[in-house]
Amino acid sequence: MEDLGRLFDLTGQRALVIGAGSGIGAASAHGLAAFGAEVWCGDIDDQAVLRGVGEIPNARPLHFDVADPGASMRVLTELGTPDIVVTTPAINVRKRLCEVTDDEFDRVIEINLKGNFRVMRDFGRAMADNGGGSIIAFSSIRAQVVEPGQGVYAATKAGVLQMLRVLAAELGPRGVRANAVAPGVVETPLTAQIKNNQSWYEAYRDKTMLGRWAQPSEMVGAVVFLASRASSYVTGSYLVVDGGWLAADGRFDPPA
Repeated sequence: MEDLGRLFDLTGQRALVIGAGSGIGAASAHGLAAFGAEVWCGDIDDQAVLRGVGEIPNARPLHFDVADPGASMRVLTELGTPDIVVTTPAINVRKRLCEVTDDEFDRVIEINLKGNFRVMRDFGRAMADNGGGSIIAFSSIRAQVVEPGQGVYAATKAGVLQMLRVLAAELGPRGVRANAVAPGVVETPLTAQIKNNQSWYEAYRDKTMLGRWAQPSEMVGAVVFLASRASSYVTGSYLVVDGGWLAADGRFDPPA
């Protein structure tokens, strides 16, 4: 029987984390390195990556812009095929759907959906040719539930999930696993607008069963699990890490 004590060991694995300059991406890079992976830290913000890489053993900084059609292929050409890819970048335009302009729609689609499509396509193909690998993309609870002002963002997160499932179905026979992580409310630069509005922040806090927002480090367990042999029979999944948000209906606490 396999040594079960080493199920999460990533020694000898090469991991690319896209969006490693801050938030969930930075936490994921630290987490994968802690379990032994060699981590390639990609981000559009070169200075943020350089600051973070200095704290991670066995890490390499990369300039990576998901809006650049050639970004994935440059990594594959220069460094080869990673064993693990984690992609986290996303943007949001918080507007009612009838107020969203074509340019705003295109901007969110370009990063959240098309950017992640390129990552899945290019690294998925390379991993399949290389005999296998694990692709982990960040979706959101907004792939399942929505609220006013989140229409385009929610559509992209649902799209990421469905593309990953198709990728899992198509490349599973060639050893590639593809899974989505679905955070709830996490304190990151993307959610700063909400955090700075006390009533909005508290409303989100109270919607969770745990009564608090998540920290980026609380996404690391899901990433390491999906990257490691511990999840060797897990693919096409939607791993929710939301403090119980999706499991409860409403905010009212009725008398027992």
